[in-house]
Amino acid sequence: MKDTLAIIMAGGKGERLFPLTRDRSKPAVPFGGAYRLIDITLSNAINSGIYKIMVLPQYKSQSMVDHIEAGWNIFSFDLGHYLRIVSPQMRSGERWYEGTADSVRQNAYLLERDRYLSHVLILSGDHVCKMDYARFRQAHEENGAQVSIAVIEVNRETATAYGVVEVGPDYAIKDFHEKPKDPVCIPGDEAHSLASMGIYLFDRAVLLEALELMEGMDFGHDIIPALLGRYKVMAYPYKARNHIRDYAWTTDEQGRRNLKLMERSGDSGYWRDVGNLDAYWNANMDLCGVDPYFNLYGQLWPIRTYRRQLPPAKFVFASSRDGEGRVGKALDSLVGQGCIISGARVRDSVLSPNVVVQSWSQVDESVIMDDVIIGRKCKVRKAIIDKGNHLPEGTQIGLNPRADAERFTVTPRGICVIPRGFFTG
Repeated sequence: MKDTLAIIMAGGKGERLFPLTRDRSKPAVPFGGAYRLIDITLSNAINSGIYKIMVLPQYKSQSMVDHIEAGWNIFSFDLGHYLRIVSPQMRSGERWYEGTADSVRQNAYLLERDRYLSHVLILSGDHVCKMDYARFRQAHEENGAQVSIAVIEVNRETATAYGVVEVGPDYAIKDFHEKPKDPVCIPGDEAHSLASMGIYLFDRAVLLEALELMEGMDFGHDIIPALLGRYKVMAYPYKARNHIRDYAWTTDEQGRRNLKLMERSGDSGYWRDVGNLDAYWNANMDLCGVDPYFNLYGQLWPIRTYRRQLPPAKFVFASSRDGEGRVGKALDSLVGQGCIISGARVRDSVLSPNVVVQSWSQVDESVIMDDVIIGRKCKVRKAIIDKGNHLPEGTQIGLNPRADAERFTVTPRGICVIPRGFFTG
């Protein structure tokens, strides 16, 4: 993989994630109690042996840039490694990036000047998955492909939200349909379609030629359909691969610690495009539980990030005169560094660093971001609370959707989203 460059698209406005993207770009949105979304893609690249990475930001990118500079300074330029954050430079006329393909086109000179590159991997900075890009590259070469597209099986009725590929028996791509009303099914499987994951692998010469000859601004909408019939374009089915496994320590119901198979270390088969608030909430909830759908605790495929210097999480008040009324505990939850659960109960939730939940409060099925204080006797249910909020005593969130909708964003699934700094205490 030394001759492979990963280009991470990190410039989307993330309008469907508003208000979480009011002050930050989509890849910079916190995730999983310790990470930013872009950490998942960066970790996949490093774990796959890719040490040449370009990040293409555009909108409200400073917090993401700060995060990368603080936590990802692990590259050796002397060894040919680099992680470049390539800001928009208007190299093609007086305009900013106008799409994923246009952002690469405007920086094509960076691909041309690295004479050791043979392949270019186009990635999204806001997908949640574990994918071994080395296997992707291996399949690309074994198929004699010039362009490969990672695809995932989805139910046919939900495929209308994706770009759908039509393949032959050998998974050669015959056609590409962007958000079709009547999605084509997988050969021999009328219940499922193959959705593009927005992950593309190009021979470098093919990518440069396509960007020069084709005028489209977006890979999925313009470039990929125009490639068909000109180059050999193959689909790579993303699914669990059985011969690489990952183990993690777990605790059973009797409190015994066991080394247990949790998931494969490479392609786990799990993938979420957190394009809207409900998908974001779902992806966080998938981290909770005994056997999480997306496992952060595997030892062979670690997820890296920048971590603040904070003390361990603390749970206080072990007993109370009124029974369960003032016991600090968290059940089926992820609790970040520096958190204090003080005589409160947290269940099925994800708490980022430095969260305080005060006495007699209850937090259920919620995502709480950094530096939030939940005052006494609060009830929070099915909510996303952004950074820097201080909920006053007795605040109720998620119990009355009609009242919540008058002040906050409430998703179709009923998730209440509190913007950054709304409650000042």
